[in-house]
Amino acid sequence: FGGQTPLKLAKDLEAHGVPIIGTTPESIDLAENRQRFGALVDKLGIKQPPNGTATDLDGALRVAKKIGYPVLVRPSYVLGGRAMMICYNQTDLESYMKEAISVSEERPVLVDRFLEEAIEIDVDAVCDGADVLIGGIMQHIENAGIHSGDSACVLPPYNLNGDTDKRLREHTFALARELKVIGLMNIQYAVKDNEIYVLEVNPRASRTVPYVSKSIGIPLAKVAARIMTGKTLKELGLTEEITVDYYCVKEAVLPFVKFPGVDSILGPEMKSTGEVMGIDRDFGVAFAKAQMSVNSNLPLSGRVFISVNNSDKESIVPIAGKLKEAGFDIVATSGTRAYLIKRGIQAEPVAKIYEGRPNVLDLLTDGSVGLMINTPIGRESHENDYEIRRSALLHNVPYTTTIAGATAATEGILSLVSKTIGIKSIQEYHGMLRLKNL
Repeated sequence: FGGQTPLKLAKDLEAHGVPIIGTTPESIDLAENRQRFGALVDKLGIKQPPNGTATDLDGALRVAKKIGYPVLVRPSYVLGGRAMMICYNQTDLESYMKEAISVSEERPVLVDRFLEEAIEIDVDAVCDGADVLIGGIMQHIENAGIHSGDSACVLPPYNLNGDTDKRLREHTFALARELKVIGLMNIQYAVKDNEIYVLEVNPRASRTVPYVSKSIGIPLAKVAARIMTGKTLKELGLTEEITVDYYCVKEAVLPFVKFPGVDSILGPEMKSTGEVMGIDRDFGVAFAKAQMSVNSNLPLSGRVFISVNNSDKESIVPIAGKLKEAGFDIVATSGTRAYLIKRGIQAEPVAKIYEGRPNVLDLLTDGSVGLMINTPIGRESHENDYEIRRSALLHNVPYTTTIAGATAATEGILSLVSKTIGIKSIQEYHGMLRLKNL
């Protein structure tokens, strides 16, 4: 229940004669050790992103060359995504290996192929060694590559197909039993082109446990504690997964406005300082409630600024079309604007920062933009758009840097425009769940 720290301590404590209840140190090592875990998932027929380990710069470069850039690099046994980095080229990787960390045989660096534009999924489950109870399957609203503590997410998933949902459950059951987990576990998956990849398995409680427990009305930490002291799921009467017929959207509280000069782009290292939750039967309303709770009010009218990279241009068309139909005016940079106009969506031109005045910074500063959709790709683009993101933050303009985030924001806006916002206590939602399950 103490995060990553107890996992590190378990083996030494056991060696000194301290009894460890719940998941054994052997099972913990099986989940945490890269080579052993790789062999386990291969045995189960579950995919992982191409990966390798390295104990020096030459080794890291060899792995990256073999699996291809971009790569996600991180020390083993990390907490909160600390010292993680996405390296887009050899220069990035060399810089990381030389400056960011110390590497040894005992503490190798993990190098994974980074799956761009993948959907990330978190699953929290309780296992008693035989039976498995899935607490919740959470879909991250931002794409894979953003730390799970920083990403908005929704329970249940809002746009996964039924087959993917089914296979996620099957993989979770198989991993829990093979690892002989006794208590809580958290699994992170990525879904890309309908293929499921397991990113990591944490045989412990995750920061998502309070969120899942509040969503389904079951105190998972209490259940897991009883399992660890010898109870079974059958004895506790928890043999069926609780399915909810409403959406619970978790949003991260991010402190960027208090730190001048800090870039608000999210990545694999966790930056959030808290979280909130919005609940509703309508996904858009639940998402909008979560945004209100972090003081990021979605606009009901006005102008939307759009500037997306080439790979996102096709995906932005339906989003821009929906916003236009809802009465919003679109302003866009030259490339994005030309693409939208060619597809029948009118957009006003706006200059990039280096193209003269008035430019996008002027629009953000004078309050004439209510929402910003800006999707950088690659290190250079991330750095070039820093001023735009910082200006949106300082002037309290809601913004998103991914198509997935833009899709969710659009759903929220359309729901706010067309639906009545209802309020219901969490106890009422739980009461309805109990009646449904009876």
